[in-house]
Amino acid sequence: MAAEPSGPLSDSDLLARHVAGDPDAFGELVRRHRDRLWAVALRTLGDREEAADAVQDALISAFRAAHTFRGQSAVTTWLHRITVNACLDRVRKASSRKTAPVDNAERLDQLMEPHESAEAPAERQDLQRELFAALATLPAEQRAALVLVDMQGYPVAEAARILDVPVGTVKSRCARGRARLAPQLTHLRSGTGDSEGPGSEGNRTPRASVPPAAGPRDADTSDPAAAKGGGGRT
Repeated sequence: MAAEPSGPLSDSDLLARHVAGDPDAFGELVRRHRDRLWAVALRTLGDREEAADAVQDALISAFRAAHTFRGQSAVTTWLHRITVNACLDRVRKASSRKTAPVDNAERLDQLMEPHESAEAPAERQDLQRELFAALATLPAEQRAALVLVDMQGYPVAEAARILDVPVGTVKSRCARGRARLAPQLTHLRSGTGDSEGPGSEGNRTPRASVPPAAGPRDADTSDPAAAKGGGGRT
């Protein structure tokens, strides 16, 4: 009798099992990757409800389209691409309303986890507010590129695969985004660290680091719709 494989299954194995009808496989994929998907969505959209809806939409799409995955990229790249596209769709649909949640300090406080609001120095909270406000002024495509490269620490090549655009396009979007942000953030750079995160590969200008946004840790889901909580904690 063949022995069961030892160790955790790979992402691609889990996706294959999901396609084959395993009711628990997709839930395990969600548990593995939801934190980073949530962080990307929150930082791209700047609003918890919008981010929660975008992640839910993305996971439902991935759940239904799993049979189309051909292994031409990593499963995590595929999931991030779907999530970013869901975010960009929401940004484009909302653009006519010209809403700017980052202009509202009370709503900005909701972007921080409870431990950040309670324990972080006031200067750090102010820094986060200014960074989110500045990001919200960028076009959606530039914002998505900067979130992936400068805030999430993805190498440019991986960000290009997630966004499904050439590497040069990601570099151009990042450069344009940084140029637009520079006048707003120059005053933040004095007296702050300039340590680079993983995957920076010299793509970043010195800037204050931003703590990772926490993901929805409490949802135990084999149904992607259960990720609707979007990282909020009760």
